[in-house]
Amino acid sequence: MRSRYSAFVLGNEAYLLGTWHPDTRPNRVRFDSEQRWLGLRIRDTEQGAEGDSMGYVEFVARFKINGKGHRLHERSRFEWWQDRWYYRDGQHL
Repeated sequence: MRSRYSAFVLGNEAYLLGTWHPDTRPNRVRFDSEQRWLGLRIRDTEQGAEGDSMGYVEFVARFKINGKGHRLHERSRFEWWQDRWYYRDGQHL
């Protein structure tokens, strides 16, 4: 989760697409040049240990667009597939 947040901050589309599960991966990631990321807070994790096939991360990411603050609060689902974790999807909270 932290590495994907960092990829959003840096605008690293290749990393984001490479860590997105092929069943749910978009063709591209759109970035807003006015968006400024301010921080990530992991609120909870569930599963995701060795031997698990799924893992969940609840997080809050803060950002500003044109000086106005926003929060992205999500419960992300990751799947262990082909010997690594992939972002599958998320539920906005």
